[in-house]
Amino acid sequence: MQTDPLTSFKFAVEIGGILHAGFTECSGLSLQWKVQKYKEGGVNNFEHQLPERIKAAKVTLKHGTTFTPDLWNWCVQGMQDGNVRYVNMSIVMFGNGWNEIKRWNLERAYPLQWKAPGLKADSKKVAIETLVIAFHGLSLEETA
Repeated sequence: MQTDPLTSFKFAVEIGGILHAGFTECSGLSLQWKVQKYKEGGVNNFEHQLPERIKAAKVTLKHGTTFTPDLWNWCVQGMQDGNVRYVNMSIVMFGNGWNEIKRWNLERAYPLQWKAPGLKADSKKVAIETLVIAFHGLSLEETA
């Protein structure tokens, strides 16, 4: 049983069983019910909130520039030929000793945006690429 607090800085992206990149930031792993509000006549102390559909957020990944072209090729493939390639991918969180703790599985994910790092000759900052991904389903596996 995990008793130590989990750190949020050890995670990677896995596609097809292969770890493709380690990222410095991941945001947007969320699902949210869209709600229809309904005011019932004669009931003045509340509004009904009826669940409609589940809305998946967009996942934003930021990482230090790497030299492998795998994610870049996936991102531009659909932009070049018009055929978006959906993949099932995972954001894998590791604990101490690099043991897998959690895995968020993104179903039918596809890239929405790739942004190059800002380049400035006198800067000492790490070059950060940004990749934004949409997905159709999200599930969580806890392995610890």
